[in-house]
Amino acid sequence: MQIDGVLISESQLGSALNISVHETRSADFAMLLSMLSTDALDFSQFHLPKSEAAAKDNSEETLKKQFEIGPQKPLAPKEYNMLIGQQNAQLVSMGAMATLRLQENLNPEPFAARNDKKHIPLEVVENLEPAVKRRLASAQGKLALVTDKAMDAAGFYDQIATGDMQSMLRATA
Repeated sequence: MQIDGVLISESQLGSALNISVHETRSADFAMLLSMLSTDALDFSQFHLPKSEAAAKDNSEETLKKQFEIGPQKPLAPKEYNMLIGQQNAQLVSMGAMATLRLQENLNPEPFAARNDKKHIPLEVVENLEPAVKRRLASAQGKLALVTDKAMDAAGFYDQIATGDMQSMLRATA
C-alpha cells in the first residue's frame, strides 16, 4: 500500500481503510489510523467545500413580509387626540372582544394619547406635595410668584378696615 505525502485527513486515504477492514488486515488498519492527524480540526467534515452564500435582504420590510407581521404599534399619535380608545371602550362594553382583537391587530392604537415627553398626567400632579406642585408650576411658567411684586400693605389694611375683605370672606365661607 503506497501513500503519497503527509496524511492529514481520512479523505486522503480513499478506500484504503475500508479494504483493510474487509480483508482483515488489522495491522494496516492500525497503521493508517495512527498516521492520521490527531487534531480534530483536521478532520474532513471541517473542510467542506465552500459555496458563496447569496446576500440576503434582511431589511425590516422583507422580514415583516416573511414572518407575516402586522403594522407596528405607535408610541404616540402625531397629533393629540382625546378620543383615542373611545371605540375600543364601546366594543368592550358590548362584549365584542374578538372584534376588538382583530381591530387592534389591523390598526394598532398608540400606547399614549399625546406625543409630549414632558407631560405629567393630572392624577400625578394632584398627588404631589404642595411645595412640589409650586415648583412644578413655576418651572412650567404657569405660576407668577407673589414675591415678585411688592405688596401694597396700606391698600390691604384699608380693605380689611372698610369691610370689603370681610364680606368676601363671608361669601366664600
